[in-house]
Amino acid sequence: MHVAQISFFLDPLQRTHADILRDWWPLVDAAEMAVEAGARVSVIQACSENQELTQRGVSYYFMRPDEGVTRLGASSRFARRLADLRPDVLHVHGLSFGADVLDLARLAPGVPIYIQDHASRLPPWWRRVAMRRGLRPASAISFCSIEQSEPFVRAGMIAAHTRVVEMPETSTRFVPGDAALARQATGVSGAPAVLTVGHLDENKDPLTVLEGISATVERLPGLQLWCCYGKGPLEPRVRERITSDPLLAGRVHLLGRVPHARIEQMMRAADLFVQGSHREGSGCALVEALACGLPPVVTDIPSFRTLTANGRIGELWPCADAPRLSRALLSVAAQPGLRPVVRAHFESELSFAAVGRKLTHLYENLQLAADTRTGAVAELRK
Repeated sequence: MHVAQISFFLDPLQRTHADILRDWWPLVDAAEMAVEAGARVSVIQACSENQELTQRGVSYYFMRPDEGVTRLGASSRFARRLADLRPDVLHVHGLSFGADVLDLARLAPGVPIYIQDHASRLPPWWRRVAMRRGLRPASAISFCSIEQSEPFVRAGMIAAHTRVVEMPETSTRFVPGDAALARQATGVSGAPAVLTVGHLDENKDPLTVLEGISATVERLPGLQLWCCYGKGPLEPRVRERITSDPLLAGRVHLLGRVPHARIEQMMRAADLFVQGSHREGSGCALVEALACGLPPVVTDIPSFRTLTANGRIGELWPCADAPRLSRALLSVAAQPGLRPVVRAHFESELSFAAVGRKLTHLYENLQLAADTRTGAVAELRK
């Protein structure tokens, strides 16, 4: 079975193909998971340059839209490549490329189209007609959690014939490791050592996380919080909150941007993983923490519920509720021996092998359904 995974997103930073392969690891991971599960995969990625290469069994085609054309789907170069590849299934990344999906349906009639959500929001009402039209050709649409589809279904964005399925957005190659060696390598300390990874912004809600930590240290006086983050619009308020609270001063470490490989080491070194997100399409950092066996204490939002088996792995707490965060921290800290359980859950549900199996099973079902429809039409025409 040959699958074309297609990303119509044209990077405004105009990164090269090499930069995209390095920076957009979910794109690479989605392709490699399917290949490892037995599919043949070609990736077509909108890009500021034209380049072709094969890497770890995946054929990549980076394409610049035709001169004077703003969309890859409307480019003759894209049409020719699609005709050459003749895929059995088309896997489109993102719900926001309706015009391109309509091009796909025209260029490859009868080939099933699967669209994977990547943290899309329901658009304002005046843009919904365009989204509804663009999603209509889809045979299947996936979300990290089925709950995330509900606003789109209620608004009539998803056609009745389109299957809605649950599919992890990504996986990771992170693995557990020796905690003592990881602490020595990273300098992480604490009893417990609590790690959070995410921007210091309103969505990640670091101020509630700090309030919950402050409420916990009387019961866990050895607690240390380690914060890895990229963007930091709330950093001044975070620093002010830390310095104004004697329970936080000296125990919160703002590390800023940390290399991705070092995050793995820090997850091996930490005892608990905390995140205060109000909304996530999936949760790459949470998936990485689970891969390292790091017990999660994360907000009770749809994607996190799905990734943690509805809180069976770790604890969930309501958004913006610092007292409940504190109770969740105390609960998980009191449960030794969770790491093997967390890693076993990752292996069975979120690993490369597990997600690859889910993807290829979906591809096979879509191809079978398309073949059945084609056969039925041919029979009727006899």
